Amino acid sequence: MPKITFIGAGSSIFVKNVLGDCMCTPALAESSLALFDIDEKRLRQSETMLRCLNENLGGHANVEVYHDRKEALRDADYVINAIAVGEYSPFIVSDFEIPEKYGLYQTVADTLGMGGLFRGLRTIPVMLDIAKDMEEVCPDAWLLNYTNPMCIVTGAVQQATSVKCVGLCHSVQVCAKELLEGLGMPFDDIIYRIGGINHQAWLLDISRHGMDLYPEIRRRAMERTDDHNDKVRYEFLKMFGYYVTESSSHGSEYVPYYHKAGYPELKEQYHLPTDGYKNWANGKAQYWKEVSDLIQNSALTHERSREYASYIMEAMETNIPYEIAGNVLNTGFLIDNLPEKACVEVPCLVNGNGIQPTHFGPLPEQCAALNRTNINMQLLTIQAALTGKREHVYQAAMMDPHTSSELSIGDIVKMCDEMLEFNKIYLPNFN
Repeated sequence: MPKITFIGAGSSIFVKNVLGDCMCTPALAESSLALFDIDEKRLRQSETMLRCLNENLGGHANVEVYHDRKEALRDADYVINAIAVGEYSPFIVSDFEIPEKYGLYQTVADTLGMGGLFRGLRTIPVMLDIAKDMEEVCPDAWLLNYTNPMCIVTGAVQQATSVKCVGLCHSVQVCAKELLEGLGMPFDDIIYRIGGINHQAWLLDISRHGMDLYPEIRRRAMERTDDHNDKVRYEFLKMFGYYVTESSSHGSEYVPYYHKAGYPELKEQYHLPTDGYKNWANGKAQYWKEVSDLIQNSALTHERSREYASYIMEAMETNIPYEIAGNVLNTGFLIDNLPEKACVEVPCLVNGNGIQPTHFGPLPEQCAALNRTNINMQLLTIQAALTGKREHVYQAAMMDPHTSSELSIGDIVKMCDEMLEFNKIYLPNFN
C-alpha cells in the first residue's frame, strides 16, 4: 500500500477531508499516512482526530507523526501540500494593510495583487526546499499542491525542480453547478469544458444531451434583476462571452475594473467586501470550535468528499482512469495562445501512468488576453523568487492589473520596498 505524506497537516479539517477520503477508498484504505507540520499543537490535534477516525472506519490505515520533514517524505508515493508561510497576523494582515495605505483594496489577496505577490514570494522558497527533499528521498512521488497562489507556487516548482507536481483547486468542480443553480436551471446530465488559468479559467462549452446551454444561460443571465453576489461573473459573461470559474468577489481583484478609487460606489454595487480580513479573529474562533468538536467526537466518521486528491491516487493505484482539472505547465502549448512557461488549468487524464495533461486548443482571443495579464505578473513573481532580484518584484507589481491601474511607478516601488522590509524575515535574499 502507498505512503501518503501530508505537509501542513495542522489544518485538521482539511486533513480530515483528504485523508478521510483515503480511508474510505479501498485502494488507499491501508495506506501509511505520514503527518508533518511545524506547529506541534496543531499537528497533535490532527493526529488525535485522524486516529479516532481511522479506528471508527475500520483501523486499516497506519497513521504516523513526524517532526523531521525529510523523514516524513522518505519513500513517499504521494505528497499532499497545504502549507501557509507567515502567520495570519501580522503577515497576511500586512498583505492587506500596506497596500491600503496606497489606495489598493483587496478581497482575498491570495492569488494576484500585492497579497498574491508577497504570499508567493514567502511561499516559493519553502516549496523549493520541500521539492529538494523530495528529489532526494522520494524522487518518484507525486506532489499534489493545494497552496495558493496556485499558478505562482505550482509554476515555480514545475519550472525549477524535477518533482512531478500538479496544482489542485475547487473552482472548476463547482463552476457549472453555481452558474446553473443561480439561473434556476437543472444541473443533471451536463457536459462542460473548462480551460485557462487557476481562478480565471473559462467555461467554454456546456451542454445537455447534445444541446448547447449557453444561449439559454446568456438569456437568463441578462434578464436576472434580483440583487445577487455573482455580478462580476455575469458581467464577464456579457463582455467576454463566457463564464469564469472563480467567485465574483475573489475574481474581481484580478482585473482593473472594480476596485477603483475613483468609483467607490462599485464596492457596494458588486458586493465586494474588502475588509473581511479584519474579522479574522471571529473566523478563527469558529474554526477552532470546529476543530475542537472534531477532536472530542469519539463517534467521528467520514463520507468521501469531492476533493481531487484521493481520486488521483486511486486512479494511479488501480489504473482506472479519472479526469481532473489540473494546474500544469503549458508545455507544448496545451493552450495554444498562452505562454509556454505559464501554469495553466486544463483537463488531465489520471491513470497508472500518472497525471497526463490534455491538449486544450486555443481560447477565444479575448479570454486569452485577460489570462495573459495575470500570467505576466505570475511569471515575474516566480522570476523574482528564483533570482532574489528586487527589480523583478517591482516589475511583477507593475504588471499586476489592479496595482498598475491605480498607482504610479514611484508609488509601486515605494510600496514594494515597504512590503519587502516588513517580510524580510522570510525574504532575506531581497535585503
